[in-house]
Amino acid sequence: MKAIKLNQPGGLDKLDVVDMEAPGEPGPGEIRVRLHASSLNFHDYAVVAGMIPTDDGRIPMSDGAGVVEAVGDGVSEFAVGDHVVSTFFPHWLEGPARVGDFRTTPGDGVDGYAREQVVRPAEWFTHQPKGYSHAESATLTTAGLTAWRALVVDGGIKAGDSVLVMGTGGVSIFALQFARLMGAWVIATSSSNEKLARLREMGAEHTINYKETPDWGKRVKELTNGEGVDHIVEVGGPGTLPQSFDAIKIGGHIALIGILTGREGEIPTAKLMAKQASLKGLIVGSRRHQIEMIRALETFDMHPIIDREFPLAEIADAFRHQESGQHFGKICLTF
Repeated sequence: MKAIKLNQPGGLDKLDVVDMEAPGEPGPGEIRVRLHASSLNFHDYAVVAGMIPTDDGRIPMSDGAGVVEAVGDGVSEFAVGDHVVSTFFPHWLEGPARVGDFRTTPGDGVDGYAREQVVRPAEWFTHQPKGYSHAESATLTTAGLTAWRALVVDGGIKAGDSVLVMGTGGVSIFALQFARLMGAWVIATSSSNEKLARLREMGAEHTINYKETPDWGKRVKELTNGEGVDHIVEVGGPGTLPQSFDAIKIGGHIALIGILTGREGEIPTAKLMAKQASLKGLIVGSRRHQIEMIRALETFDMHPIIDREFPLAEIADAFRHQESGQHFGKICLTF
C-alpha cells in the first residue's frame, strides 16, 4: 500500500511516498479500514514542518475517513462496508478531558492516516454522517469537533447569542456554520476583503478587516451596542487575546483553541477579570462529543466548506497551499 513518511528533522521536503506492506486481518476489537481522505490542520502542519518533533519515519495526518473492510471478533458497532471517520484522541472516549498532550494523537505521537489502509481498535473511529463524502467527513475529526466543543459543549450556545470568529480557516468556518445553525448571529474577522465578502454570503452579520481596523475589539463593542459578544472562538492566542478581552461581553465565554500568533505573550489579565468572562483552553474533544456532533449534523442541512483537494502523493503541495494562507475552509487529501 502507499503511505507518506516524514523524515526528521521534518520539513515539507522530507515527506516521502513509500510502499508498505498492507495490514493483515484485524484482531479482537479491531477493524481494518480502507482510507480515502484526510484533511489538513495547523497541528498537522506543525508536525510535518518540524515545529513539533516526532519519531523518524512517522506517518502524518490526524484525520482519516474511509470504509470498513474487515472486523475482528467482538466488534458490534461496525460492519463491513460502513463509512467511518477517525477520532483525534483515541483513548478519550467520554467524560471530562483526560488528555493534555499529543502522545496518543495519530500523526503525532503515533502513526496517522496518510496511508491507504489501517488496522486499529474499533473505538478509534465513529460512523461518518449520512450523505457525507469521505473528504467532508475527514474535516470533522479535528476542525469540526473543535468548533463544536467550543460553542456547544463548553459554550452552551443558544439562539440569539452573538459569536465572534477569526479568519477563514477550518475551525473558524465551522464555528460560523454551527453558530448560524444554532440561531446565533456572527461577527467575523479577516485581513482579506474578498474573504470577508464570502463570510457575509455564509451568514455573517458583520465583518471586520483587522488590518484596516487594528483595534477590532472596540469595533465589536460598537456593533453590539457597547455590550460585546457572548462567545469568541479565539484562534490567535497571545497576539489577539487583548482584543478579544475588549470584544467579549461581561460574563462571556472565550474558547482558546489556537496559538497562531505564538505560544507566549503579555496578557492583560486585569481586563479579563473586570469582564468577569471565562477563558477556557481546549484541544478538540472526546469520542462521545464526536458522536453527538455527527448526530446533530445528520439533522442539519450543512456540509463542510472544502477549499481544495489534493492526491495523497501531493501532500507537500497541499501543505504549501495551507502555508500560503490563500485557502477558505478546509484543504483535503483524497486517495
